[in-house]
Amino acid sequence: MDINSLIAHYGYAALVVGSMAEGETITLLAGVAAHQGLLRFPLVVAAVALGGMIGDQVLYLLGLRFGSRLLGRFKKHRKKIHRAQRLIQNHPYLFVIGTRFMYGFRIIGPLLIGASRLPPKIFLPLNIVGAIAWALIFTSIGYAGGEMIGPWLHSLDQHLKHWIWVILAVAIVVGIRLGFMYREKRREKRR
Repeated sequence: MDINSLIAHYGYAALVVGSMAEGETITLLAGVAAHQGLLRFPLVVAAVALGGMIGDQVLYLLGLRFGSRLLGRFKKHRKKIHRAQRLIQNHPYLFVIGTRFMYGFRIIGPLLIGASRLPPKIFLPLNIVGAIAWALIFTSIGYAGGEMIGPWLHSLDQHLKHWIWVILAVAIVVGIRLGFMYREKRREKRR
């Protein structure tokens, strides 16, 4: 099986799982794969949106249930946490959708939103809208980038098998060398 058939066969499931936590890189690469014809663009957007939505929903529920205990451990950041929670209460629509686009905020954002006790009936639809917008934007960027890196990927696929053999050969040589060194140390300890 080559890498293209692996992507075509397991790509959508990998996208759902990969986009649950931090998925920008995966989403961009999925856009490239869609450009190359390995995956279908609408299904990529759906898989990435689904994974992102599920991941944020789980984090939100964890924040709702355990948020005060979890956030209590970050005593140094108490002022920032209170400021973020005020923003959530004053501008829930912007914060819930915008959290997905704030670098470094993808994990802590939904936890903060849950801990701020934003009702699920507000969070869920906003989470869905944010996930779809995020998936569409990043997949489109990856799709557009596929035009530029497509030729490079084709040559990479041709040379990938050769590199795997080279890496495997180097690993075997290093393993044998380490084995001899270990054996020699054991002999010296016995003396």
